[in-house]
Order: sequence, then C-alpha cells, then structure tokens
Amino acid sequence: MKRIAVLASGRGTNLEAILEAVERGDIFGEVALVISDQEQAQALQRAERRGVKALFMAPGNNGGREQYDRAIVEQLKEDRIDLVALAGFMRLLSPYFVNAFSMQIMNIHPSLLPAFPGLDGVEQALAYGVKVTGCTVHFVDEGLDTGPIILQEAVPVIQQDSVETLHQRIHASEHRLYPTAIDLFCREKLKVEGRRCMIID
Repeated sequence: MKRIAVLASGRGTNLEAILEAVERGDIFGEVALVISDQEQAQALQRAERRGVKALFMAPGNNGGREQYDRAIVEQLKEDRIDLVALAGFMRLLSPYFVNAFSMQIMNIHPSLLPAFPGLDGVEQALAYGVKVTGCTVHFVDEGLDTGPIILQEAVPVIQQDSVETLHQRIHASEHRLYPTAIDLFCREKLKVEGRRCMIID
C-alpha cells in the first residue's frame, strides 16, 4: 500500500476529498503525512482531526527555496513517502525536489491544460470567453503546469458565471478527479512515455 504525502497551503478541501476517499477504500493507499508552509492552514487541522501526521515547515527558516525543498525532501524520505500530492501548495518546487521524486509528484490545476497555466486559471478562462474549462491532474516536472497529463474533466462555463460560481463547480470536479488519479498511481496503473501518461490494465 502506497504512502502519500499531501502538501497544502490553505483550506485543504482537496486534502479532505483525498482523506475521505481513503476512508471509503477508493484509494489503495494511506495519507501518511501532511505538510504546510502556513502555520494556520486549515489543511493541518483537517489532518490532525484524522490522526494524520501534520507538520508546519516554515520557509523562512531554511535559507532559500532549494534549502527549503531539501528539508521537505528529507522529511518525505524519512516518512517513506511514495507519492507527493500538491493540494493548493502555493510554492514552485525547485528542480532538486522534482528530480528527487520524479514522476511521483502530482498536482491538480483548475483548467484544461495546456490552456491557462499558472495562477488564476479560472479567471483566465472567464476573461478569454471559453465555453468549456475544467481541471487537470498532472505529474509535476520542472516547468509551470507542463508535466504529463494524467486525467482531465471538462466543466461547462455558464453565461452568468462569476469567478466564484465557476470555481465552485471546478472544485467539485477536482474532488472526484484527484482521488481517482491518486488511486491509479497507488495501484501502479499509470505508465509515462514521453509526454503521454497512459492507464494500463
């Protein structure tokens, strides 16, 4: 059974969806560790309520981005982590981190990548006037939202949508899609060839 670490900076709604999926048996793995760069992050509280190891790791105490990432990687290895799931972790990972867990780091992004990468994917979609957007689970590489795509789910844009209403519907899709992708990894059903990530039987 795979050991999962979730990195989060905020409310932790995707973390909650992952934890609930584990409890239901929909993920063949366990959340063994939650790390946040924000001491008051609700994600830490969600983890603690379920008895999951929860750590605040302060970025300012580690002498720069790579040193901070080295401290996290050391913790992940100490806890024998197989998969790192980013869930609203508002920091870019250094090449050191990405290479230490190559094709073992997942992220979820609120658009149908490669459209609207980076910050404010929902705002970008509305401003562009697309009729369909959605969410994407992808492996993390050294680029910005450029890693191999694992799963995507489309969400229609309604004419009356605001950023808030569209975000809510995308969040609902994220909460279904992310646990599914994590379970595929835990069951060793993902195979990456170049840019393509395939689901194998």
